[in-house]
Amino acid sequence: MRVISNLRLLRIKRQPVVLAAGFFDGLHRGHQRVINKTVAEARRLGGEAWVLTFDQHPMRILRQDSAPPLLTSNRHKLRLFEEMQVDGCLLMPFTRRLAGMSPEAFMKMLAAAIPTLARIYVGENWRFGHKEKGDTGMLKMLAGEHSIGVTVVRPVLKGGRIVSSTRIREEVACGNLVEARGMLGRKFSILGVVAKGRAVGRQLGFPTANLETFNEVLPPLGVYAVNVAVGDRIVKGVANIGVRPTFACPGNSGNRKVTIEVHLIRFGNNLYGREIEVFFVKKLRNEKRFVSAEELKRQIEKDVKNAGKVLKRLR
Repeated sequence: MRVISNLRLLRIKRQPVVLAAGFFDGLHRGHQRVINKTVAEARRLGGEAWVLTFDQHPMRILRQDSAPPLLTSNRHKLRLFEEMQVDGCLLMPFTRRLAGMSPEAFMKMLAAAIPTLARIYVGENWRFGHKEKGDTGMLKMLAGEHSIGVTVVRPVLKGGRIVSSTRIREEVACGNLVEARGMLGRKFSILGVVAKGRAVGRQLGFPTANLETFNEVLPPLGVYAVNVAVGDRIVKGVANIGVRPTFACPGNSGNRKVTIEVHLIRFGNNLYGREIEVFFVKKLRNEKRFVSAEELKRQIEKDVKNAGKVLKRLR
């Protein structure tokens, strides 16, 4: 999948371009419906399916205090787009200049930059242009002036309510992983790079991968049964999200950094510097402080056994 940030680079396209437009945080089932239809139409036309999205949430520029924490980083989102057979992603920098464009100017810019733009797919709540003055009705009207089709994709419902990134953020933050999975269409996951840690887990006989995460939304502190994607392999594991209270320095109980440590069961490869994806299946227990390293080791042994049972039962 090709990733670009400059709209003008699409000017050279000769085949039809079908565009899915949106921020797509979490790439949930509603987003997937938009993108699947985009890909299907591009294949029908013998063209290319592209996604137009932004490098940061618009609220980070417009009202920073109201910007939501993200379910998926750009790197994670791009990986998911590629898995959905998208041909390219236009990851546009969201700036105040772009935010100040009128809907008419925005549509004119799109049409000029992509001469072969055949159709745009958006969700029902898509808004564009200065102060979000452009809605789907205006998009249809303005795109029609350039002979570009528009399809507004109906939302996905769960429990009688629209599936949204906001709902999923709330469920993940509350630890409702089953509800989040139902709306995402996949297990909630965290993408990150393995960094060097203090090697405490290795000393206890349970080496852990310390994850530098790109995510902003995390499940509650605790120990979880997880599946871990390492390249093309899926490995069973146990993840701890917490502040490592057993090894915290005395008198430093405040402002402890939340870390994510993952023990991969029966996996001895060196992961330093590698990107892995951790899929959360079920919470096993809350994080707690142990009186000794030996007591912690015994608990980790139990956690590994419990995780193995859970992951065998829940796929």
